[in-house]
Amino acid sequence: MTQMQEKQWLESRWLPLFLFSAVVLLVGVDVVADAIEGAPLEHLLTEAAGAGAAAIGAGWSWLRLLEARQAAQQALYESRRQEESWRAEAVRWRTEARSLLQGLGAAIDEQFVRWSLTPSESEVAMLLLKGLSHQEVAAVRGTSERTARQHARTVYRKAGLSGRAELSAFFLEDLLLPPDGVGGDVNESGGPPH
Repeated sequence: MTQMQEKQWLESRWLPLFLFSAVVLLVGVDVVADAIEGAPLEHLLTEAAGAGAAAIGAGWSWLRLLEARQAAQQALYESRRQEESWRAEAVRWRTEARSLLQGLGAAIDEQFVRWSLTPSESEVAMLLLKGLSHQEVAAVRGTSERTARQHARTVYRKAGLSGRAELSAFFLEDLLLPPDGVGGDVNESGGPPH
């Protein structure tokens, strides 16, 4: 349930409380007016019983509202705690992996130099590795989509690759090795077969 839905749900909990309270007030005023006018005791007791029942309903609605509010606050607290936990986990992972990622970035840059990519082609290749579409690459670089596609084709040609999937696999295949002893042969470098 989104926060907006929770708010609307809680607001809808106020309606029964409001209605019961209004009945208590209106019937209470009527009982007083009837008593002043000298209405029979049975009539006054009947209306007072109705006011009492409405008061019980108002009290019950109030308790349910408090319970619902407390549950919503607990759910919000848990949601925030979980989000903080995920953020902390992401920070921890980035911190632990920082040197490895920097080394990977340097290795990718070195491979781009081996392929004789221009700075523009290298930038396009890196953006493609990050999963951006040609349209997104063009937007990031402030160029046309046609230019982004042309740079991508040049990258693939210079690298001897057929497309984006092979470009990604070239760099990421060895990073995603299965656990020791699980599936497939490994090549002489210890990585999966190419």
